[in-house]
Amino acid sequence: MTEGDRRVRMSGKERREQLLDVGRSLFAERGFEGASIEEIASRAGVSKPVVYEHFGGKEGLYAVVVDREMQRLLEMTTGALSGGHPRELLEQAANALLQYVEMHTDGFRILVRDSPVAQATGTFASLISDIAVQVEGILGEEFKRRGYDGKLAPMYSQMLVGMVALTGQWWLDVRKPKREEVAAHLVNLAWNGLSDLEKKPKLLGRKPG
Repeated sequence: MTEGDRRVRMSGKERREQLLDVGRSLFAERGFEGASIEEIASRAGVSKPVVYEHFGGKEGLYAVVVDREMQRLLEMTTGALSGGHPRELLEQAANALLQYVEMHTDGFRILVRDSPVAQATGTFASLISDIAVQVEGILGEEFKRRGYDGKLAPMYSQMLVGMVALTGQWWLDVRKPKREEVAAHLVNLAWNGLSDLEKKPKLLGRKPG
């Protein structure tokens, strides 16, 4: 069977999925600027007009790829947050994000890259904020139970989730130690810091006045 025969046999939905797979791989490898419609079409074995027909251009294809990855990461992370003890919650969030990095490396590379169309597709920072909102509710209840100011829960949830996300970016390339060990150390730092949290912390180097 020739490439032309395969092209005829592929349905519109199948062709769209193929282009998304090719685009995802190329965007992860080259970034938005480094990828071209010509190469996307070439790798998919189609002409450039076919790509334009499905997505309107490179920006449209990129937007769909990023949206899918953001939804995948958000679902994996928030789906893992089953609650329970606050330390378990932290473990669930850390392990889920690192698992996404491990299983969907190309997707994570795309999400953490900057691009000219980030404002239209959303950013990694905005995604992290969405995840932090899921953590915020449970953390707020724990703060109230311990006598801390519940209004600070949003800020602390951003801090915790941000720490996990940045560690994930670092681990993306080094891949050592293993995922479970990295998650355990993340929780160790965050939890043992939280367990002796001061209600009204002050900077030691800050002089009054």
